[in-house]
This record gives sequence, structure tokens and C-alpha cells, in this order.
Amino acid sequence: MKCLLCKADTMIDTKSTYFAQLENCYVIIENVPCKKCTQCGEVVYSASVMEKIDDILDRIQNIASKIFIMDYNMAA
Repeated sequence: MKCLLCKADTMIDTKSTYFAQLENCYVIIENVPCKKCTQCGEVVYSASVMEKIDDILDRIQNIASKIFIMDYNMAA
């Protein structure tokens, strides 16, 4: 897969940290599977991973206070 940003052919499978700001809190999800460009650092999530992230964010929005940190593997 080519990088969408720099067009290099250097995307590798790895894990990253996903940050989101919701209306009432900040969410940090660790160890999220992704593809990352070794040249520029651009991160791309698959559609299935984004669906799971959306589900996680929907659940958290109702229970979180200010900052919520979780591991992707525990929540997905």
C-alpha cells in the first residue's frame, strides 16, 4: 500500500494511539492496529478498525468525565 500523504511505498503494519475530543471529554485509545508510513509517519486505519473506534467512542461518551484512556485490545 502506498502512503496517501507522501506517496512512498513504505507502509507497515503496526499499532498507534488514537486521540479524540468528544463534547465532554478527551479519549485516548492505545494499541490501535494501523498501517504507518516509515517515511513520513502518516497513519491509516482500516474501515473495520474505524467502526470499532466509533463504537468505543459512542459507549464512552455517556460514561466519561474528562479524560478516558483505554487499550484497544480490551475494548474491541
